[in-house]
Amino acid sequence: MAKTRPGSLAPKSKPGKKDLDSFTIRGTNKVVRVGDCVLMRPPDNGKPPYVARVEKIESDSRNNVKVRVRWYYRPEESLGGRRQFHGAKELFLSDHYDVQSAQTIEGKCIVHSFKNYSKLENVGAEDYFCRFEYKAVTGAFTPDRVAVYCKCEMPYNPDDLMVQCEVCKDWYHPACVDMTIEEAKMLDHFVCFECTEDDAKRSQNGFHSSPVSDSDEKVETKRRKR
Repeated sequence: MAKTRPGSLAPKSKPGKKDLDSFTIRGTNKVVRVGDCVLMRPPDNGKPPYVARVEKIESDSRNNVKVRVRWYYRPEESLGGRRQFHGAKELFLSDHYDVQSAQTIEGKCIVHSFKNYSKLENVGAEDYFCRFEYKAVTGAFTPDRVAVYCKCEMPYNPDDLMVQCEVCKDWYHPACVDMTIEEAKMLDHFVCFECTEDDAKRSQNGFHSSPVSDSDEKVETKRRKR
């Protein structure tokens, strides 16, 4: 099974075909319905499975079942390639549609919104997320701008640990504020350098010594468990 050329037209419906409400993946009890996200077998066994959203399920007079899908692209499949802020489980919902045999479906998966994925306590093998739509021919993204964080002004990668400044509320990568990840995990409080300079009362960053606080909670960090 292989993705067809982006922009190619799907075959027109032929007489004898009928729409199906669902399809059971061969050798399993997993039922696929329209709107579900699925893992599809790639032509190269050494590559990860393709990810797609099922748009339509139909069978012909010989009971051959086919699915019309909308492909998700991995960052490395896009024209821009994988960048530092792309998460390991990140996908782009493309405008590339295709028709494939339902027999190439290997399993089901969940493609979360970026917000919901960021709230997961544990990320399973079948969990992915999407925050961009992608035009396969032009390489354009929607939205074309996202929020940036830290001194490096990069979008948030949910795989990376970040710490939040108590004053400005911005998020920082430990390395960008001269900390190791181990030091960041031990923080009770954190105030970034810029806020420390602006407020003479805050003369220390929390990883050297912690200011007195009524809260026993450690500084909030961003990173999903995998």
